[in-house]
Amino acid sequence: MAELAAVCVVHQLLPDRGGIGTTAIDKRPTGRPVRIRKLGLHGDVQADRKYHGGEDQAVYAYAEEDAEHFAAELGRDVPPGTFGENLRTRGADVSGAVIGERWRIGGVVLEVTSPRMPCGVFERRMGVKGWQARFREYGAPGAYFRVIRAGDVQAGDAIEVIDRPDHGVTIGGWFTRHDPADARALLDAEAAGAVRLQDDVHRYIAKALQRG
Repeated sequence: MAELAAVCVVHQLLPDRGGIGTTAIDKRPTGRPVRIRKLGLHGDVQADRKYHGGEDQAVYAYAEEDAEHFAAELGRDVPPGTFGENLRTRGADVSGAVIGERWRIGGVVLEVTSPRMPCGVFERRMGVKGWQARFREYGAPGAYFRVIRAGDVQAGDAIEVIDRPDHGVTIGGWFTRHDPADARALLDAEAAGAVRLQDDVHRYIAKALQRG
């Protein structure tokens, strides 16, 4: 059964030498129920709101199984919240989720919007040279979600996929390839009303179609 291994919110803002000057990639598990609303988890924050947060990136989830891959590769623990994720899942193929599919978790319904793109802040936070390339190469970026129905979640809640569009373009596939055929499939699905694509996905679609 797919379930939440942990629910994480920001512990503290940390200094970062980038343009913003701080990072919120210090999220840690909470043992209590947490309310999720349209802009994300109660008690959470994003330091760089130009590229993170907002209704289309309200919640970020990462799979325990993929975190364990990196823990083995790095030779160190990767506890929940290390990647800045709000939800650490167990038994759910987060990067295999189809863009636009909906999950019911506790009292919340979430909709998959886009993959997480690694940035310099993420690399500095991990303290691993070449981290962005390693993260891309593995091809499991985790998924951002928009909130369809607000409510409470907590560790141990079951994760249920309640709707999945037919276009078949997954978070991991789109992140890895940005294939022109997938770009057209996403546009066709949006035109048919099966999915609502966020602006960031549209930008990558435009780039993909220029190539093919």
